[in-house]
Amino acid sequence: MKKFSKEIQIALVALVGIVVLYFGLQFLKGLTVFSTDKNYYVKFSDISGLSASSPVYANGYRVGVVENIIYDFENQGDIVAVMSINKDMRIPSGSRAEIASDLLGNIKLELKLGPNFSDIIEPGDTISGGLQMGALAKAADIIPHVQSLLPKLDSILANVNALLSNPALSNSLSHIDQLTGNLTTTTSDLNRLTAALNKQVPQMLENADGLLANTNNLTHNLSELDLAGTMQKVDLTLRNLEQMTAKLNSNDGTLGLLMRDPGLYNNLNATMMHADSLMIDLKQHPKRYVHFSVFGKKDK
Repeated sequence: MKKFSKEIQIALVALVGIVVLYFGLQFLKGLTVFSTDKNYYVKFSDISGLSASSPVYANGYRVGVVENIIYDFENQGDIVAVMSINKDMRIPSGSRAEIASDLLGNIKLELKLGPNFSDIIEPGDTISGGLQMGALAKAADIIPHVQSLLPKLDSILANVNALLSNPALSNSLSHIDQLTGNLTTTTSDLNRLTAALNKQVPQMLENADGLLANTNNLTHNLSELDLAGTMQKVDLTLRNLEQMTAKLNSNDGTLGLLMRDPGLYNNLNATMMHADSLMIDLKQHPKRYVHFSVFGKKDK
């Protein structure tokens, strides 16, 4: 068997090493040489650090890799990224690719799939690309607003410092201290008053129960009264009083005549005067009216 010379052996080993190194580098980049993946093109105006071997994700799952970046030197501003996508992946129309980065600065390409899976983009077609508005990008957008608020914040802090240095604030705090002490005292007094009321309330409730019982008894007694009969008697008495008043006002009765006839009154008055004179004379001269003798004789 013919043996190769040392030079040929060294050349073969170097060639094999170069091939292994090439495939190793391709593997480390995530590229496969003998793959059946499909290529798609994405057009960007700014790739923001995207490079060959950057991974491609769809819904968080790695579906391919960026195979190459093509810069259009004739029409500057347009950059095309070549994506090598798994042959089983179907990309619907209306999809777009967005460049995203994590907190560690790793760049990836995120596929935002369209809704219409009945219309599929064919391999070799171009889709639109852009930058994903991540948390860092949103924070960068907020920075101008924060910068515009800084002068106002400085003014607010100056006003707060002026307020804190005002002696009226310390006086107010002192008054608040006194007010707190007064509130504590008032609360203690209210607690004592509440305790006293708690002791008196049962007795008050018992008295109220007794009062309610007496009220019920009074109501029961009133309900048992014959109000109709009582009112009839009152009506009868009022009618008799009206009749007596009518008789007194008329000239038919003696009392009416006495009240209305002055002659009768004068005669009665004169009779009373004569009777009074008679009684006086009887007391002064009893012998004129009474004749009494032990022997039965009359004194003539």
